[in-house]
Amino acid sequence: MNFCVKCGRDCEESLEGMCIDCWLDGRRLTTLPHHVDLKVCTNCGEYCIGERWFRTDTEDAVIKAALGARGIIRDASYVDQSASAEENDPRVYTVSVWTELDVMGHRVEDKATTIVRIKNSVCKPCSRKLGSYYTSILQIRSGAKELDPALRDEALAMVVESVERQAANNKQLFITKAEAVPGGVDVYLSSISLGKSLAKELSEEYCAETKESPKLVGQTSDGQDMYRLTYLVRLPEYHVGDVVVCEGRHCKLTSVSGIGGRVLDLLNFRERAVRRADMEDLRIYAKRSDLMDATVIDRSGSEIQVLHPSNYSTVDLKVPEGFEAGETVKVVSIDDVLYLVP
Repeated sequence: MNFCVKCGRDCEESLEGMCIDCWLDGRRLTTLPHHVDLKVCTNCGEYCIGERWFRTDTEDAVIKAALGARGIIRDASYVDQSASAEENDPRVYTVSVWTELDVMGHRVEDKATTIVRIKNSVCKPCSRKLGSYYTSILQIRSGAKELDPALRDEALAMVVESVERQAANNKQLFITKAEAVPGGVDVYLSSISLGKSLAKELSEEYCAETKESPKLVGQTSDGQDMYRLTYLVRLPEYHVGDVVVCEGRHCKLTSVSGIGGRVLDLLNFRERAVRRADMEDLRIYAKRSDLMDATVIDRSGSEIQVLHPSNYSTVDLKVPEGFEAGETVKVVSIDDVLYLVP
């Protein structure tokens, strides 16, 4: 049995020779500084809490900033907490923090208050983005002399979507800029790994040729060489929907992937695979944008009757099983013979 040196009461446990009541009397168990500065990025609106940037609402950010600055004395153990924020003006908040603690098996609550001031700043990713920072370049080109504008826009949209998807979990990934250049488009990227992954995605989507080349741009503070990498993606001239000549037969290119493609024979509507190594032998007969529209005037079993788009004569066309013709269908003329392109 102990006794309290302050009140003289017997007590089973003591801290610094005092019973729990005397020890707690007038003692601050938690501390907060007079004010806490909370940084907000003026570009993206994220708040810096601790060493990390977060996207959250203002009240949640100021409370977390206050909690991060709270101190708890050594002899007390944390149990629970609650906090509230009162807006003084849009950039100044008063935050009150109630902390439940355990002291020698006794539950006690302590309150501390601070002022949180919101200060403008710029996070590192935004600073890099605003400073035109990049470490890799994705060059999108075509096997033809010029990259088709529609294909360019399609490939660029795929790049943007992929970057947005990856950036959702890593703010360090972004597109610095994209600019049209003779023969294609150049996309400047914040990460070498991002450039590599995008080049791989485009290669698999379009069965494209890819090359990479490094360039020494300087050294780090510890003497390591710094490189920028350029990833060249050369899209093939053919594209899904084009009519191509494959092994002497006119076919519609129905799909393309990293391992090759598939074509649909316009004479018998049989589909077959083409190996990647053989894709470069495909010859374009008609681009999908150059296919003609023919008006459907009659349907009968495995055939439809259309008006020839050039001379308006009536033409019977075979259709594949399960094909549903609309008011018009896509057709191509081969040696003055009209073929359906389903």
